[in-house]
Amino acid sequence: MRLNQWTRLSLTVLVMACLVLPAIAERADDADRASKNGKTMGTIGGVEVTLEYGRPNVKGRAVWGELVPFGEVWRTGADEATTISFSADVEIEGHKLPAGDYALFTIAGEKEWTVIFNKVTKQWGAYKYSADEDALRLQVEPRAADHVEAMEFEIEGSAVVLRWEKLAVGFEVGAG
Repeated sequence: MRLNQWTRLSLTVLVMACLVLPAIAERADDADRASKNGKTMGTIGGVEVTLEYGRPNVKGRAVWGELVPFGEVWRTGADEATTISFSADVEIEGHKLPAGDYALFTIAGEKEWTVIFNKVTKQWGAYKYSADEDALRLQVEPRAADHVEAMEFEIEGSAVVLRWEKLAVGFEVGAG
């Protein structure tokens, strides 16, 4: 009789964990947020790529160099740090990066950006960002683009591209 109760309790805990854990892994509910959640998924060279991020709006503000200061680590979105995951090993702009989940940070510059893949995915903003946890850093060039009000990521061929305001910043991904 006691084993039966223990078995029922164990099954109940297991079912609850299966229901709750996926919700914990995702970004928090955005119903009351000004910056809604975004999710971009695609395949590059047979590798599944997924980005989850907050989508801030321009709202008539000066973005580059002001809202997003030049030379400072930025969460590359709003609220929680943006995350990017790769289902297999990849090469980013020719640099090897193991399969897995990463926080995606950037350092904006007028002529060059630093793209950072950090091993600590569960972060709010960049407040506790540590370069000691970086898996990869690389430089890319921003380019002028058509206006995009709410920040977004797109997978364009073999590139992951951030678009916001009148700027696009991308990096090439290849199977590693």
